[in-house]
Amino acid sequence: MSNKIMVIGSSNTDMTVITDRLPVPGETVLGGRFAMGPGGKGANQAVAAQRLGGNVSFICKVGNDIFGDNAIKHYLNEGMDTSGIMRSNQPSGVALISVDKKAENCIVVASGANADITEADIEAHRKEIEEASILLLQLEIPVEAVVRAAKIGHEAGNYVILNPAPACELPEEIYQYISLIIPNQTEIALMTGVEARDEEGAANAVEVLRKKGVQDVIVTMGSKGSMVYHEGKAEFVPSKKVNAVDTTAAGDTYCGGLCVALSEGKDIIEAARFATAASALTVQKQGAQESIPYRKDIIL
Repeated sequence: MSNKIMVIGSSNTDMTVITDRLPVPGETVLGGRFAMGPGGKGANQAVAAQRLGGNVSFICKVGNDIFGDNAIKHYLNEGMDTSGIMRSNQPSGVALISVDKKAENCIVVASGANADITEADIEAHRKEIEEASILLLQLEIPVEAVVRAAKIGHEAGNYVILNPAPACELPEEIYQYISLIIPNQTEIALMTGVEARDEEGAANAVEVLRKKGVQDVIVTMGSKGSMVYHEGKAEFVPSKKVNAVDTTAAGDTYCGGLCVALSEGKDIIEAARFATAASALTVQKQGAQESIPYRKDIIL
């Protein structure tokens, strides 16, 4: 069986400013250090999976500009399969990020080429998707493309994982194609209409998703940890206590790490522990992909 991890999603260039606090609407806050680097939820998750030991192929779309050129060079240097990367007449995606001294962030994204991914683009890569064992998706590209990819993956027997971020309204059709969905507490509440502030609330929200057709659910709870729901059972995987300086890409590292562990035959609880260890390292560094650890760094 293939151990290929296929990631389909967004590629951005992140422009980050560190501030003492995040501005309120209409306010200008003078910041400190500026940094520019590769980002995008799809790319973050692909890079995380590759660095953590996965066999990764990445499908995305970038512009015919310097940001697109640099992105492709970067992914090649990371060692992932970039044959699925497409070019667009739209500019490459850009994210503007503010991070405060408490490690909280505020992000605005100009999607650019990411919004130009079509169902036809996904269909053109059907063979590569079908050859993967794990398919990882997010929501920074058009939902129609995500649904098409999920359907192809499901029909091919992929273990299809959806990280429903950023949160948006999803067509009911998609849930029947999802093997595992990884929302945070806010996202699962938006999807189900059920608040997930505690274990009981999360369990009720998960039941709504399971009735829609989803097999497994992991609800991430930030610094607390994550609740894993598998085969009718729930288990809490606590986070590691660390000094967080920037939460950017922590969730993406979690998703990438989870895919790697699953591709190596670990069960979902073992995979969640591995993903938790990886994301704990991410929050201790500034930036998106700059903060993503390598396999040698992981301590379980």
